[in-house]
Amino acid sequence: MEKFFDYFDERYRQSVLSSPASEDGPVITISRLTGCDARETASLIVEKLNSIHNSTLWKWVDKDIIFSIAKELNIDTQRVESYYKGLKLSNLSEMIMAFSGGFVSDLRVKKAIKDVVLSICKEGHIVLVGRGGVSIAHNVRDSLHVRLVAPFEWRVGNVMRKKEMSKDIAQKFVIDTDEKRDDLIRTFMDKKVKNIESLFDVTMNRQTFSIPVIADLVVSMYSRKMVEEKAEREKIKSLL
Repeated sequence: MEKFFDYFDERYRQSVLSSPASEDGPVITISRLTGCDARETASLIVEKLNSIHNSTLWKWVDKDIIFSIAKELNIDTQRVESYYKGLKLSNLSEMIMAFSGGFVSDLRVKKAIKDVVLSICKEGHIVLVGRGGVSIAHNVRDSLHVRLVAPFEWRVGNVMRKKEMSKDIAQKFVIDTDEKRDDLIRTFMDKKVKNIESLFDVTMNRQTFSIPVIADLVVSMYSRKMVEEKAEREKIKSLL
């Protein structure tokens, strides 16, 4: 947990961001439609990667870690909530504004979010859930970008069970959250694209595959992608 305090120190972030691109990663980003169990999937992916490499290097990150830090620092949650309702920014931007002690412009918040998330991704051994990760980390060399999808009604049913919501409320929650997550991805893109699905290396249907199967497939694809990219780099290096 203490590691994540560093990312909110501008000097530390800049040292990470200025590191050579060849040292970036590894990172796996997971984007998802609402109700696709991304957190559970990320947790299992990390468990499998650490088991394979006999280490504890891999971690997974989403908004909960940010809120955990806020609790540690005794940040005024009412003030954070006011920012969130007023500006409709992401949970990570709330954290940045809480650190600032005052109002922060949208432009500064956007840059700070990007710098923090990119620093985490560049340092590597991270499975990043959401946070616009596919847009922010698209240039990280050793990366795999995963998209979890499922039919609307299946996702509504999953949300109803997990959050104990009525069908009407769950449907509205899914629609609204999908829209916010789509907007967040587009916010951090360097250039506009009509179809964000083209940003991902792989898209998986959560209705079709269980969480353990998805985790196995992601680990396998990540390992294969890293091997192939390393071989390609060695090939190019030998030709120079």
